[in-house]
Amino acid sequence: MEKWIKLFRSSILAGFCIGIAGFGYLAEKSIIGAVLFAFGLLAVVHYKLKLYTGTAGFIKKGEIGDLFFILFGNIIGCLLVALIARCSPFTLQETAQGILSGRLAVGALRGGVLAIGCGFIMTTAVTFARKDKNLPLLFGVPLFIMCGFPHCVADAFYYLCVPLNFWAENLGEILIFYVSIVAGNFVGCNLFRAIYGATE
Repeated sequence: MEKWIKLFRSSILAGFCIGIAGFGYLAEKSIIGAVLFAFGLLAVVHYKLKLYTGTAGFIKKGEIGDLFFILFGNIIGCLLVALIARCSPFTLQETAQGILSGRLAVGALRGGVLAIGCGFIMTTAVTFARKDKNLPLLFGVPLFIMCGFPHCVADAFYYLCVPLNFWAENLGEILIFYVSIVAGNFVGCNLFRAIYGATE
């Protein structure tokens, strides 16, 4: 039980870090905001927190259940920041809705394929960061954002920020798309070791 409590706390805090990063990006949706988003992953790596895309490329046999528990905690952490975001004077809800409308227009299949790029970048960045080499992280985060590669935790934050009527109008499409990007991120996170071997 203690293991699960610790894992849940860590994953919530990781989601909170990514939510803060997403908040900054929604407030400044530009290359500057994309660069500042790297703060979220830097914090996750420094505190050794459990983030879905920072963990998926390193899981061992039998740990897949842990991974989805981590994702659930990440979403809870994002929800906490999304509640804070609703107090902001910035037009965060509208910006988040614009991002997600663009995601849904791409479609679940193509969105899942694009998410592979994000997963690959994330595992590469974390692999280097674990060895105190942060440049791939600092470049990788803006790279996946500017490429439009979906990140399932960041997107969870955006979904939790949008007006409720967006959910009501697009619920089925949102769920299908989200499952596809979770899967795409997982494939991308494991792409290197699937083709070449273990990352560590």
